[in-house]
Amino acid sequence: MRLKLKTVFVLYFMVSLMGLVYALMQLGQRCDCTEHDMPKDRTISRLRGELHRLQEQMKKVSATKSPHQALKSTLPTIFVITPTYARFVQKAELTRLSQTFLHVPQLHWVLVEDSPHKTPLVASLLANSGLAYTHLHTATPKERKLQDGDPSWLKPRGAEQRNEGLRWLREDRGAQQGADSQQGVVYFADDDNTYSIQLFEEMRGTQRVSVWPVGLVGGMRYERPVVEGGKVVRFHTGWRPSRPFPLDMAGFAVSVKMVLANPDACFDGNAPMGFLESSFLQGVVTMEELEPKADNCSKVLVWHTRTEKPKMKREDALQAQGLGSDTAVEV
Repeated sequence: MRLKLKTVFVLYFMVSLMGLVYALMQLGQRCDCTEHDMPKDRTISRLRGELHRLQEQMKKVSATKSPHQALKSTLPTIFVITPTYARFVQKAELTRLSQTFLHVPQLHWVLVEDSPHKTPLVASLLANSGLAYTHLHTATPKERKLQDGDPSWLKPRGAEQRNEGLRWLREDRGAQQGADSQQGVVYFADDDNTYSIQLFEEMRGTQRVSVWPVGLVGGMRYERPVVEGGKVVRFHTGWRPSRPFPLDMAGFAVSVKMVLANPDACFDGNAPMGFLESSFLQGVVTMEELEPKADNCSKVLVWHTRTEKPKMKREDALQAQGLGSDTAVEV
């Protein structure tokens, strides 16, 4: 079993202390217990053996620390802001996403629930995720929520939750001292997309706003910025290419420095269809300042996948008979 260095030191101290107390108690005292009749040199030898074992474990811990772990703290932090809402597939989506994030060093997950309160399901998932995280919540106003049967594009989704994540980030970074508070990258990752780990290393060096292609989006194989001479000159998209920034939410990242330098930049929950991304980016960057990543925007490293909504006809039928699944089992 691998031990953390701090744990090893605590064990080392406790064993040493127990050995000292034991030796003091044995001086001048009689004992009827056969186990305690052993010569003192055997006791000391046993304790020395235990200390030697702990020292060897300490050496192994130090030897197994990879250069990746040693350099981890020197990397700029990627702050991933994810809106989420309660639905049948929520836990499955968040589990898959969290296990992708586990492979990304120096990542801080800001998970924002569309809810008037934090839910036990999300709180438990985060607590067991192994990730550095911040758990937030804010409810979308009723008039901005999609109703049953509404197409997904009818109203912008997640605007309030992304803005809540930005509010936390500005407060948290603003409270930090030194140049390090300005370091890092902000990425808006929806919980139903699919992400290559390489994408996060592409965005880590973002100075202002970095961009890249997104696959399976907008009714196309991919959408992407078109790059000429290292600069973004236009966008390959099938719908309204005249938009200020015809990008998908998964197709850009912003430096923490730019987020802090533009405190009023936010997502407009009343933006027309397809203009939510532009409502934020217009307050941060110009097209000439965009930084193309993913080999000059020639590689797809994120896909706009969506999980099929589960059909619950059999479950509903069994529930009507009083034979439905136990609702106490979390899915």
